[in-house]
Amino acid sequence: MKNVPALNDPSAPENAPDTPAPESTPAPEGTPATLPTDAPTPADVQAPTDVPAPADVPAPADRPIPLTAPSGIDRAAHHRLDEAWLAAAWSHPTTRVFVVSGGQVLIDDRPDGTTELVMTPAFEAPVTETHRYFLGTDADGISYFALQKDSLPGRMDQSARPAGLREAGMLLSDRDTALMVHAVALENWQRLHRFCSRCGERTVIAAAGHIRRCQACGAEHYPRTDPAVIMLVTDEHDRALLGRQVHWPEGRFSTLAGFVEPGESIEQAVVREVFEEAGVTVGEVEYVASQPWPFPSSLMLGFFARATSSEITVDGEEIHEARWFSREELAAAFESGEVVPPYGISIASRLVERWYGRPLPKPGDVL
Repeated sequence: MKNVPALNDPSAPENAPDTPAPESTPAPEGTPATLPTDAPTPADVQAPTDVPAPADVPAPADRPIPLTAPSGIDRAAHHRLDEAWLAAAWSHPTTRVFVVSGGQVLIDDRPDGTTELVMTPAFEAPVTETHRYFLGTDADGISYFALQKDSLPGRMDQSARPAGLREAGMLLSDRDTALMVHAVALENWQRLHRFCSRCGERTVIAAAGHIRRCQACGAEHYPRTDPAVIMLVTDEHDRALLGRQVHWPEGRFSTLAGFVEPGESIEQAVVREVFEEAGVTVGEVEYVASQPWPFPSSLMLGFFARATSSEITVDGEEIHEARWFSREELAAAFESGEVVPPYGISIASRLVERWYGRPLPKPGDVL
C-alpha cells in the first residue's frame, strides 16, 4: 500500500498532493482478525551507556508528541455558522490574524531566543480575494483567524521570515503551533477540494473555512483526514525494525507506516503494512499516541508492535532497505553517520527514542 505522503521526509514539499492508495498485498496466512493490545512497552528498557543524554532533556517516555501539546485554544465550532458573531469577532480590536500560504507562515525570531507566529490585529488585515478561517478563541476571549493568500506579505522586520511546519513546529509556542497546524490543514483541504465530488460543480467556502458547499446540488463537504498507522516493531531480541523509503537519501531510516484501508481496523493495518513493506509478521500491537500530520491531511496513529518473524523481504517499491537494529548498533550507526534519525517533529522520532531510551541526535548532528 502506498506510504504516507511526505511522512518524515524533509525533502517532500509541505503541500504535497494527496496520493491514492493502490491495491494492497494480503496479510500473511494466520494473521488474527482481532489483535491483543497488551503488548509490552519498551519504556523501561536500558539505554546504551555510551550515548549521553543532555541533563536538561526529559526522559523519552515523558517527552510529548510534537504538534499535540495543550494549546489553550478553544476551537469554538458553535460559532462557525454564526455570521453575526464572526463579523463582531473580526472587528474586535483584540482579534489576531496571520497569513498562511503554501503551507508557510511568517515567524519572528525574538531577541530573547523565542520564536513567535507573526500576527496582526484583524482590522489591519485586508480580506479581499482571500479565504478567511476562524481557528478559535483563548481563555482571555481573544479570537484567532487565518487568511489563505497566494503569497506571504512582506515584512520590514529583519527578524521575520517564512517557515513551514517542519521548522516552525519545533520553534513556536504550543498555542502558535496549534494555530498553524489548524490553518495549514484547512489550507491543504481547501486547495485540493474545490469541486463537488457528487456533481462536479465548483464549491464555495462556508462555516468559517470548515465546510465547502456546492451551490449546484447543495452537498456539503467537510475537511478530509486520512488515518495512517506508524509503528516501531521489535523482535524477540528487542531489536527495532527501521526502513528506508526508495526516495529517501542514503542513510535515512525511520519507522514503517502506511494508510488504513476501508473496512480495516487500525491494528489490522499495522499487521498488513509491516508484512507488505518488510515481509515481517506481527502479533501483539499496542497503541501509543496520535499526531496530526497535515501533509496534506494525515492523522498518524502510533504503535509499538511485536514481530513473530525476523526474516526481512522488502517490497522494493516503497521500501528500499530495512534492517534490525539493537540499541548498541543504532548508537554506533548514529555516531559514524551511517544512519540519520527521523526529524524531531515527527511521531516516528518519539517512537524510536522510547525504545532507544534516550533522545535521538538531531539529523544535523549526525556526520
